[in-house]
Amino acid sequence: MLGRFLEVSVRAPDVQASVEFYESLGFVQATVGDALEHPYAVVTDGRLYLGLHDWDLPSPILTWVLPDLARHAEDFTALGIEFSFARLDEVALNEIAFADPAGQLLMLIEARTFSPPPYSSRPATACGYFEAFGIPTPDLARSAEFWDHLGLVAFEAVREPFHKVVVASTDLNVGLYDLDLRAPVLTFSDHDMPQRIETLRERGYRFAQRLPHGIDAARSAMLSAPEGTSLLLTTSVD
Repeated sequence: MLGRFLEVSVRAPDVQASVEFYESLGFVQATVGDALEHPYAVVTDGRLYLGLHDWDLPSPILTWVLPDLARHAEDFTALGIEFSFARLDEVALNEIAFADPAGQLLMLIEARTFSPPPYSSRPATACGYFEAFGIPTPDLARSAEFWDHLGLVAFEAVREPFHKVVVASTDLNVGLYDLDLRAPVLTFSDHDMPQRIETLRERGYRFAQRLPHGIDAARSAMLSAPEGTSLLLTTSVD
């Protein structure tokens, strides 16, 4: 129903500093188009596409591409969804936005703004496997029902490595987290994550001194990007 997932869009006042940070972790840049007027870059590990925008947007936003957007807008209103904003005309790039029950903003636009980079295999990053875009929510069941109505598949709640529900699609997993996070996170996992974290510390990366209650500090860490995006590094659970 949402179309094709495009990117996690974040506000990055210093796009170059953010690009350099992610490239130092092993991400690569995609080729952006000229549909946007503000400075803009995209970095990717082949699963996560992160749009870095030097623009005053409510960050972060989950952005999808849905062709003929004006024609589909009524499908969302039929579900009782109220738009946070909508621009549907023949002059500009059409877009609509609305929030999930936890307040996470979703945006749909009708055309791509970048081209994925040509690579024979996905880049290997120091962060491990991109697992999900994690949203803190006080009501897992209500949030899962909302995302299910949009066409994502909700899995059973799990308790390890913390209490969460994952809702999945072919191009994005959304983690609904029962955690006291201040903002959404990009969640990565690996069986040997403690060693990855130690290597990153040795390379000079700085981590959050405190983790939210419920996260094992011996097996996880939180890395902050220059624009303020939090990268949650967790140890895989078999």
